[in-house]
Amino acid sequence: MKKILLAAAFGMAFGAANAADIVDTAKAAGSFNTLVTAVQAAGLVDTLKGPGPFTVFAPTDEAFAKIPKAKLDALLKDKAALTKILTYHVVPGKVMAADVKPGKVKTVEGESLTVTAKDGKVMVDKAHVTKTDIAADNGVIHVIDTVVMPK
Repeated sequence: MKKILLAAAFGMAFGAANAADIVDTAKAAGSFNTLVTAVQAAGLVDTLKGPGPFTVFAPTDEAFAKIPKAKLDALLKDKAALTKILTYHVVPGKVMAADVKPGKVKTVEGESLTVTAKDGKVMVDKAHVTKTDIAADNGVIHVIDTVVMPK
């Protein structure tokens, strides 16, 4: 029942009610199934359920679908490579859209993402940010349309 209420609240207010951590918020959205599967395969669930705060640039299922199936399947079995990619999508701290500034942003993985803004559109590396400020108890999710890869 709680998950149904959370999903309903998420659908209506798109995260306005801080009721869940990053992982549960992503699950409730329904468009991050591959991301949640990858987080589980990499053993990062407990981390992203932790106190944070975290800013997650979350690729949608459609973003993961851009990766050839054989490569994605292999990646899901390679915990080290998967962890490197997933932690490249996470920035320490809770950074809301209004606070995002163009430039380099250090990720949990260790490398930096490049944030650019042009004509009112924000990009993270080569991914477009399509939705912002999905609040979670331990951070915030910004939706991106492409899986970004560390160098």
